[in-house]
Amino acid sequence: MATYPSAKFMECLQYAAFKHRQQRRKDPLETPYVNHVINVSTILSVEACITDEGVLMAALLHDVVEDTDASFEDVEKLFGPDVCGLVREVTDDKSLEKQERKRLQIKNAAKSSCRAKLIKLADKLDNLRDLQVNTPTGWTEERREQYFIWAKMVVDNLRGTNANLELKLDEIFRQRGLL
Repeated sequence: MATYPSAKFMECLQYAAFKHRQQRRKDPLETPYVNHVINVSTILSVEACITDEGVLMAALLHDVVEDTDASFEDVEKLFGPDVCGLVREVTDDKSLEKQERKRLQIKNAAKSSCRAKLIKLADKLDNLRDLQVNTPTGWTEERREQYFIWAKMVVDNLRGTNANLELKLDEIFRQRGLL
């Protein structure tokens, strides 16, 4: 029997698309940013076999507070405390310097809930897949390589969460000579 996304999931997808509508990825084609959040949710559903709708919705919203004018209050009002809590867990504090945010991602990864770890793994997997084929506009090859190294440090602190995602990430790290 086929399953279909709930109305709430579709509202979440539409909200993410609206909030990210003017953003572009830094790839040479300037891909619409919303493709990334859709990819993260799809990776969780299709590749990690996650059926937890709260996780899938939070994946769609994982950058909405960090990168748009949306607030945690907006997310909670629209999608409830469970989804908001997950979004809060995976959102970087933009008031901190970039290097500090990156350091905290490594440090705090292991302390995240299992559900937040799933979102972080899928986010890293999508970002690394993109980096395998594209160097973001304005990035040097050295910066690109540093991202792979940093992402592996984050992923290493998320291990034991989902074997499927970890195998796919390990293949990327192996190809980069990081394993």
